[in-house]
Amino acid sequence: MSENIIQLENVDKFFGDFQALKKVSLSVKKGERIVVCGPSGSGKSTLIRCINRLEEHNSGKIVVNGHELTSDVKDIDAVRSEVGMVFQSFNLFPHLTIVKNLMLAPRLVRKASKAEAHATAMRYLERVKIPEQADKYPSALSGGQQQRVAIARALCMNPQVMLFDEPTSALDPEMISEVLDVMTDLAQEGMTMIVVTHEMGFARKVADLVVFMDQGEIVESNPPGEFFDNPTNERTKLFLSQILSH
Repeated sequence: MSENIIQLENVDKFFGDFQALKKVSLSVKKGERIVVCGPSGSGKSTLIRCINRLEEHNSGKIVVNGHELTSDVKDIDAVRSEVGMVFQSFNLFPHLTIVKNLMLAPRLVRKASKAEAHATAMRYLERVKIPEQADKYPSALSGGQQQRVAIARALCMNPQVMLFDEPTSALDPEMISEVLDVMTDLAQEGMTMIVVTHEMGFARKVADLVVFMDQGEIVESNPPGEFFDNPTNERTKLFLSQILSH
């Protein structure tokens, strides 16, 4: 494990009078896998949206791969080009085929040639095990397949870090495992990942660190064995008892 690739120090985020993040500090080393969990409205999604500046933090410091996130657009672009993001909804362009969805960003941002972008797209469709879907449109794919396309699309930019915002919560139960399998493979290959999820089996299997958030604060963070077997905070215990009993 080398130096920190992501560093948050005392980050605050307000939406009007509501404080979504309260003095949040977190450091992520290269190759580390962090799972963030917690009840609805605890600040989990806001946290990772601040890391690639989809939301602007109000105070504190966020540094990603040596770039501090300020209002300087150059730094924001530099961070976004190195950070892949996978959302709850797949956000694919419905009028483009799968392969063209994947080629778009490498061509626009990385200035890749058409042939290079196509080769990259096909490589990552192979990686998520759906190369045969390349020429179909998103509406022809299942939710699980569309989410795997969304992961492949993020990987086409060759990111240093992958952020996942509840990537399986919009999926039918039988499709969840196919997406988690792809994410597990990525983790085993050493990708730096921050994953917001309620999938505790995935957290136990893949995470180096499980972070529990409640009311905008990091309440507890520990390696999975410690986190699940010996939670110290009452709020963590309550959350685990509710989520693990389902």
